[in-house]
Amino acid sequence: MALQQDIMTALKNAMKSKDQTALTALRAVKSAILLAQTESGAKEELSEDQELKILQKQVKQRRDSAAIYLEQGREDLATPELAEADVISQFLPAALSDEEVEKVVVATIEQVGAQGMKDMGKVMGVVSGKLAGQADGKTISTIVKQKLS
Repeated sequence: MALQQDIMTALKNAMKSKDQTALTALRAVKSAILLAQTESGAKEELSEDQELKILQKQVKQRRDSAAIYLEQGREDLATPELAEADVISQFLPAALSDEEVEKVVVATIEQVGAQGMKDMGKVMGVVSGKLAGQADGKTISTIVKQKLS
């Protein structure tokens, strides 16, 4: 709930400062949160983990779109997408470096007793739970594959 209040405050500030990029990004986040609430039942509040997943999804969508635009030589379309991703990223916890993620992966492999690629699902589940909101799935997956192979 605190995250929603922070987003609403930032939305009001963006309206006052007439920051269209921030306004667009924050309205999209607010919409996604409201949509998730109505899907789970109007009386239920979203947990912090659910809110973080929504924010991560919004950032990922914008970065993926920007990458596609850049591949097609449309920097004019990629720039606002990246700017919106930066605005939304402000509400996410600080991302871990690859080295920090690697430490967690190695510790988890030892904890779970993973022997090879057949145990990747076990390791991914535990690591993804530990690092929710701090690292994206693609980074975690890449590091787990390196360590298990």
